[in-house]
Amino acid sequence: MELFDILGPIMIGPSSSHTAGAARIGKISRILLGEKPVEAKVHLHGSFAETGIGHGTNLAIIGGLLGMNPDDLRIPFAFEEAEKEGLRFCFDTVELRDVHPNTAVLELTGEKGGHLTIQACSIGGGAIEVTALDGYEVSFTGNYNTLVIRNQDEFGTLAGVTTILSQFHINVGNMSLHRNKRGGDALMIIETDQHIKPSQVAFLGELPGIRAITYYDKEDEEYGFTLHR
Repeated sequence: MELFDILGPIMIGPSSSHTAGAARIGKISRILLGEKPVEAKVHLHGSFAETGIGHGTNLAIIGGLLGMNPDDLRIPFAFEEAEKEGLRFCFDTVELRDVHPNTAVLELTGEKGGHLTIQACSIGGGAIEVTALDGYEVSFTGNYNTLVIRNQDEFGTLAGVTTILSQFHINVGNMSLHRNKRGGDALMIIETDQHIKPSQVAFLGELPGIRAITYYDKEDEEYGFTLHR
C-alpha cells in the first residue's frame, strides 16, 4: 500500500471520485482532442448525474477541459474561467448500460474544427478509465504514457509502429487494436513504459497508413499533442 492509497489525491473539492476524477476526465479529454476546446456537451450518468453538482463534478470537468489539474485553485471558478477562454458548454444527464456509476460522455469541438467523443469514468481515489473513444470501446487509464493512433486498417501498419518503438528502446506495456471494418478506419491504443519525445511521435506519424497520432504523457499532462496527416 502506498501513501496515496491512504490519503488520496491532492485536490480541490470534497470527493476524489466526483471532483478529482472528474477534473482528470476533463484534462485527458482536452489532450486527446489535440487542440483547445471551444464547445463541450457533457452528459452525466449515474452518481455523477445525481450528486455531481453538490460535489462540484461539473466545475471539475470544465476545469479539466481548460487544462486545470485536480489541485488547481481555480476549479471553483471554472465556469467564469471558461467564459474568459471562450469555451461554450452545457450539461445534461444520460442513461447508459453496463457502465460505472461515475461516468461522463463528452462531445468536444476544438478551435481548429476537430471533434472528439469520449466516455470515461472515475473509479475512485482520483483514478479514471477511458472506456470509449469516437465509437470504439477502449480501456486505458492514463497511468501509462499513451499513444492513440488513428490509421488505415492495412497490412504492415501495426508492425511498422511496434518496430519503430523497439528501435527507440520504448517498451510496450499494453496495447489494443480496434477497427470498424476490415480495411477501414482503425484505432491503436499503445501504453508505454518510457517517455516518448516529440520527434519520435512525429516520426511515427510519418509511417504509411497513419492518419493521426495523439500522445499523452503521464508524468506531465501538459505534454500532449496530436499530429494529423
